[in-house]
Amino acid sequence: MTESLKKSRFLYLWFIPLTVIVSLALITAHFDVAFAQQNYTLMQSQGGQNNLSIILVHGVWVDGSSWSKVIPILQNAGHKVIAVQLDLQSLSDDIANVKRAIDLAGGPVVLVGHSYGGFVITNAAYNNPNVKGLVYIAAFAPNEGQSLSNFVDTAKLPKVVDSGGYIYINPENFQQLFAQDIDPAESKVMAATQKPANQAIFTEKSGPPAWKQIASWYQVSENDHALPPDAERMFAKRINATTISLASSHVSPVTHPNEVAQLILNATRANTK
Repeated sequence: MTESLKKSRFLYLWFIPLTVIVSLALITAHFDVAFAQQNYTLMQSQGGQNNLSIILVHGVWVDGSSWSKVIPILQNAGHKVIAVQLDLQSLSDDIANVKRAIDLAGGPVVLVGHSYGGFVITNAAYNNPNVKGLVYIAAFAPNEGQSLSNFVDTAKLPKVVDSGGYIYINPENFQQLFAQDIDPAESKVMAATQKPANQAIFTEKSGPPAWKQIASWYQVSENDHALPPDAERMFAKRINATTISLASSHVSPVTHPNEVAQLILNATRANTK
């Protein structure tokens, strides 16, 4: 009887740690599976659209860094992003620059143009099957034969022209014209680093517009002092764009990066359904 009791105690003591080990193994396996599923979902949400690149095209008197607050949002959504640096020497050169970026992307792209950048993407995307969407951010959307001079009177700009015929905005007027809703210190940096535009680009005419071929999105800046909001609404209506309005100055990628990025992402999602 005593011997039988000893065996029962031994088996009981051996069974307890075995039960704990098995339970821990099952719990670990459960969490491993849950983690793997969660990780797979995360990879899907971040990388599921990687095949669709986004090309950002800046306007005059700024450069590609004007997209610096928008780019991380787009990258975190899983997209390859290229911020083109325009020469602003001629419209034809700038169009060629964007076409090279489209080739570099090596697949389907959404083109995004701010201000003059809209003029450029209108031409660069024409007859290009890799361009799946056009996004205009307070931008020009010209028809064939139109130039910037149809919409902007350079004689009225508070400008400084250098010896090579390149136009700068007078730094004293930069904030009021472009960025009245940002911190003055930031505006002064933008004014000091502005990229001048050759006078010639204001008279070069647009070719056939890509917005007649490709779905478009448009963001109107309601407090724009550089491109009148009425003109922006006219562009948006002309190109039959999905449109949003923001209480922003001309530099909405700087003042409203989240909203601008969301509009761009909406354009990408419309092309991945």
